[in-house]
Amino acid sequence: MSELKIVKYPHPALRFESKPLQAIDKEVRLVAGRMLELMYAAHGLGLAANQVAWPFQMFVMNATANPEIPEQQYVLINPVILDRKGTIEGDEGCLSFPELYQKVRRARTVRVQAYDIEGNLIEFGSNELPQEIQELSSRVLQHEIDHLHGILFIDKMGPLGKLSARGALRELEREFRKAQEKGEIPADVEIEKLLAALEGEA
Repeated sequence: MSELKIVKYPHPALRFESKPLQAIDKEVRLVAGRMLELMYAAHGLGLAANQVAWPFQMFVMNATANPEIPEQQYVLINPVILDRKGTIEGDEGCLSFPELYQKVRRARTVRVQAYDIEGNLIEFGSNELPQEIQELSSRVLQHEIDHLHGILFIDKMGPLGKLSARGALRELEREFRKAQEKGEIPADVEIEKLLAALEGEA
């Protein structure tokens, strides 16, 4: 799994509709472990499987971004948002969009059901957590679940945010196409074939 790495916009995997996992086997555990390594190395709060070009419904998160606080570390499989409450606007970034941060409006809190890496059904949305931690965790949950459905945080920006992000997005697009021209990244159609093949093997 060491070949897994975080892909950057506009990699086609970021727009891929992920497939639910049918079983939690050795490969799933290895991918989850590698994703946690990548997330911590990049100082991220969460990382979805799409972001490592693995087309299944799984993401990892730790709202503290600190591996020394393992009680906040989670692997979530086949997550579903059961309930949303309130709205709040806050700064948001994404490991697939380096250095790009914009305000995004989300539900203030969400209740999410998912399976953990052991196959246990778990639920998020504890009111026992301090409000600011609950709101941050809810933002991470919404951001990562969006990823699994091919929805990116740039889709959620307001008109001004989209306008100010335009230059950064064009630069990311230029870098990506340049890497494809050099043969460092396969052509889009080849990436899409690889993703479909991975899904078919599951």
